[in-house]
Formats: sequence, structure tokens, C-alpha cells
Amino acid sequence: MGAADPPLGGQMSRSRAQRRWSIGVAIDQFFFVFAGLAAIWLAYLGFTQSLSIGWWGILGFLLFWVLLAYLVLPRLHRILTTVYVPDYFIGRARTSDGLLGDPVNLAFLGEAEQIEQAMRAAGWTKADPVTLASSWRIVTSTLARRSYHEAPVSPLFLFGRQQDFAYQQEVDGNPAQRHHVRFWKCPDGWLLPGGRRVDWLAAGTFDTSVGLSLFTLQITHRIDADTDVERDHIVATLREGAAAVRVDVIADFSTGYHARNGGGDSIRTDGDLPVVDVRAVTV
Repeated sequence: MGAADPPLGGQMSRSRAQRRWSIGVAIDQFFFVFAGLAAIWLAYLGFTQSLSIGWWGILGFLLFWVLLAYLVLPRLHRILTTVYVPDYFIGRARTSDGLLGDPVNLAFLGEAEQIEQAMRAAGWTKADPVTLASSWRIVTSTLARRSYHEAPVSPLFLFGRQQDFAYQQEVDGNPAQRHHVRFWKCPDGWLLPGGRRVDWLAAGTFDTSVGLSLFTLQITHRIDADTDVERDHIVATLREGAAAVRVDVIADFSTGYHARNGGGDSIRTDGDLPVVDVRAVTV
């Protein structure tokens, strides 16, 4: 055995560790896929049974839709997106099902309290967290066309976690239509592609109506395709609300593109990224 050769015992230990790791990953993947197939089978049984029980078939069909939209399709998307969606920053948030969500179209410099002060001064309202009570309230408010200024926004994920907070502006007292923007704190030491440091990233879009998701069939808000209009609206209101706000634009931060978000809505952007500096805002 040459002097540069590693000890035989070390090689065997690494080999056993790699084999155990491979077996563990294989078992984990097996049960992950098995759960998805089991969910499909459950939805199929619900659908076929609903066809054989007369008037109760309507109730059975609703049960089938609930299973399909809130169990089967989300499970399938989670399985598939672990394969083809990158697990690093590409300028898009992700849904809880792993699908690519809204474009990240704003960056901020400053503390959370300064951002929130600037948003309030610009006429924005902080969204309630998603709970059973707030979810029920937005459903009833939307159906009754009753104002709900603090209506929650659905969770989107960046850096492996959902937004830290969100702000919105309701349109004409109708919770189905609103401007809204989600904020994520950047990890310590994290830099934008290109090497620039920012403290926060944000994704702003405009809800136009309530409908069904193209990819999961869940009830969700539909958004306006021109996300640049909403981005520019957010920047304009911040500038009007606080003179201390400064804005610098990173032109062509990403390539302009047309795509779809996690709900299946068309989105397009020119790829510019405004960096909003609120460090001079007094709290």
C-alpha cells in the first residue's frame, strides 16, 4: 500500500455510510411517491362511488373535488417539483405545493419597522395572518362584497420559508380585488446575483378576481398579468408617502419573460428590480 493511499478501514466506513444514506433516501422517496399514488386512488374511489348513489352524487362529486384539489394535485406537484424546480434563488417565490409563484420584483434596504412605517404612510394595510377565522372571514366578505382591509394573503415561500409579513390595498371595498406585496428577510450575508447586498426581497401583484387555480383547482385569487404595473405602483406610493424613501433600479436584473404563476395566471415582466431604501425613514 502506497504512502498516499487512504487507510482501508476509512474506505470501508465511507462506503457503509454512503450505502446507508442511499438506502435511506430510496426508502424516503418510495413513501413519498406511494403517498401520492394513494391519494390518487382515494380520489378515484370517491369519484366512482359518487356516480352510483343518485342524488347523493352531488355531495360525492364535491368530496371528489376537495380530495383532488386539496390532497391529490398538491401531493403530485410536491413530488414533481422536487425533481425539476431548482432549490435556490431564481427570482421567483414558490407555493406551498412547490410550484413557481409570483416574481420577486422589489428589494429593500432597512429594518422591518422602517418598511412597515413607510408602507403605512403610503396608505397600505398589514394583512392578517392566515388562520381558520381569517380564511372564513375573507370567504364571507368576498361572497357578500363586504370590505376586509386586513384580509390575509396566501403563503408563498422564498429562502425555504413563507413571507415574514404582507401589506395590501383593497380596491373599492371589494376583497376580491386588491394590491398586495409580500416581504422576506434575506439571510445574513446573502447577496443578489451580481453581488449586491439587500436586506429584504418582496413580490407585489394585483388581485383581479377570485377563481380556480389552473394547476390545483383550488379556490384562489387571480392576478393581473402585468406585474411591472403593480411593482411601479408600490414604488410610486412609497415615494409619495415618505420623502425619506430613495429608489435605485437594477436594470435587467433578470431577463424579461412571460410565464405563469402557481395559480396558472399569466405573468410578464421586463426584469428590472427597484431597490427601495427606507433607512432614513423615522420610526
